[in-house]
Amino acid sequence: MLRTATASLLALLGLSAEARVLHTEKSLYRNITVLEENGERCMRFGRVASSRQTCLRLTQPDQLVFDYTRMMLGALYLQPQPRDILVVGLGGGTLPMTLRKLYPQARIDTVEIDPAVTRIASRFFGFQPDAAMTVAEEDGRVFVKRQLKQGRKYELVMLDAFDHDYIPEHLLTREFLLEVRGILAPRGVLAANTFSSSKLYQHESATYAAVFGDFYNLQTRSRVILLRQGGLPARGELEANAARLEKALPYYGVSQDWLLPLFKLSARDWPASTRVLTDQYAPSNLLNAM
Repeated sequence: MLRTATASLLALLGLSAEARVLHTEKSLYRNITVLEENGERCMRFGRVASSRQTCLRLTQPDQLVFDYTRMMLGALYLQPQPRDILVVGLGGGTLPMTLRKLYPQARIDTVEIDPAVTRIASRFFGFQPDAAMTVAEEDGRVFVKRQLKQGRKYELVMLDAFDHDYIPEHLLTREFLLEVRGILAPRGVLAANTFSSSKLYQHESATYAAVFGDFYNLQTRSRVILLRQGGLPARGELEANAARLEKALPYYGVSQDWLLPLFKLSARDWPASTRVLTDQYAPSNLLNAM
């Protein structure tokens, strides 16, 4: 009976019979599956085969599997010594754990709305909070608003709260980005994992540009937006920081030969009439009108 149920689950997830399901859970927000296949342990949300949220290589657990996580570390080319870091969206804890190893003296705040994700990250993916790396189990925008009221400043903010099935609309709007801008320190850096192909692509670009001005637009199959409070660094500064980090980042699968060529300025390739996303005119309104 158990074998039959497992086979049915694998079929629903579009997985091979060799995949091994370690854990399934229906949380308040989503269905979560942890499985091993082809030498990797992955967390998946929902029943979409492409919905892997976190993967680690069992033989090289510190190597970053996804392009987007490597591109997110491109933020360090803009701010190579962050002391106060905020990560919105935990997944398996890949980004905060990597940053903890790179910057053992930094304070890292992580926000994750789903307590089940936090438990699974600790049980299956080696996520280990400590006195200086905490997890707040709440909505990311609520957390940002509170830090803004308290006058908290971060030198690095990473937004990693989107997944294949779900767009948290309130984390896409101009009002939210203004709140994020308010918690960035001078020369503080924002990295946002977002969509490379989406009906919202132009609107999202226009919204970031309206709040922050120019940004770097890193793209493979994923898209990461990088920007710095007060303006982007010159190319020479990027290259100098990349060279300085080349001693540390290749261990995690990030090399400047791969990453630096992806740094392209936003081309402002969206029509001037592109509507900025706001709390009043949310993404769902745009999608319903398309």
